[in-house]
Amino acid sequence: MANFSASPAHLRDFLAGRRLFVLTGAGCSTDSGLPDYRDVAGDWKRKPPIDFQTFMGAELARARYWARGLVGWRRFGHARPNAAHRALAAMERGGAVALLVTQNVDGLHQAAGSRAVLDLHGRMIEVLCTACGWRGARAHWQAQLEALNPRWVELDAPDAPDGDADLDGLDFASFVVPHCPRCGGVVKPDVVFFGELVPRERYERAMAALDQADAVLVVGSSLMVHSGYRYVKEASQRGLPIAAINRGRTRADDLLSLKVEQSCAQALGALYPEPA
Repeated sequence: MANFSASPAHLRDFLAGRRLFVLTGAGCSTDSGLPDYRDVAGDWKRKPPIDFQTFMGAELARARYWARGLVGWRRFGHARPNAAHRALAAMERGGAVALLVTQNVDGLHQAAGSRAVLDLHGRMIEVLCTACGWRGARAHWQAQLEALNPRWVELDAPDAPDGDADLDGLDFASFVVPHCPRCGGVVKPDVVFFGELVPRERYERAMAALDQADAVLVVGSSLMVHSGYRYVKEASQRGLPIAAINRGRTRADDLLSLKVEQSCAQALGALYPEPA
């Protein structure tokens, strides 16, 4: 039976001497000021994010997405790593991490110094053309959005996950979305939307990392999305012990050996305290 009232001390004992497959989710970045998707019961806090078919299927849907992104990027693009990111980077430097697989698209693990990182769903730092494959910096795309939509620049709204903002009740038909500078195609963030598949090579790299690990650590994920849960399920089938740091229910509660119900920054920061 899993210990669901585990302390950081229990977690320290679990981690000691083990080579880890680490899987992180939105809860790892909440202490950096970035909202997460789900509540403690694992249910959506708001409407699910836009899916790929909707984004590609209608100009108005893309206008709404990029208008919200124009507002949300201002803070998302300046988020900084927290104690959880820095602790995981320290664990990697100590040789404890076989691979860190993140469901997040914020790049905060790399900013904290982690190098063995697999961005399962991509990163918001770039945009790409869905037709010709052109890529560009998200910061440059932001500048274009602002130049084309000066009346939208002063708007503000509460942050939503992944660089989004709760900007609603407006006529998005007036919002101008630039096209691909190479072919005129539809440009999207270089992230896996709902309704898209994780690229096969990322899946294979993650599965290979399980071969190099003797335990799994889940950090800030409810595991409700199959793209992350499947690695935990596979680890369980292989007999690997699994620990989780997460506030609230996870899809894999019945597979866990240990669970710490604290913020990720609090739990990992207790194991790797930073200089005063």
